[in-house]
Amino acid sequence: MPHRFHITKDKKGEFRVSFNYNSEKIFWTEGYSSKSSAKNAIDSILKNGPGAEVVDET
Repeated sequence: MPHRFHITKDKKGEFRVSFNYNSEKIFWTEGYSSKSSAKNAIDSILKNGPGAEVVDET
C-alpha cells in the first residue's frame, strides 16, 4: 500500500502521527502525550477527511 499513517515518539517523549504517500511525508500532527491520543487523531482524520472542502486561495 503506497499510503499509510505512522506513529512515532519524538525526543520530548510525545507521540506524533504522520501520513506518508509513496515514502514521502505529506503531513504530520502536533505532539500528543499518549499513544491513544495519537490513534484518536488518525480516527478523526479518517472520519472527517474524506468530506473536507478544498479551498483554492490562489
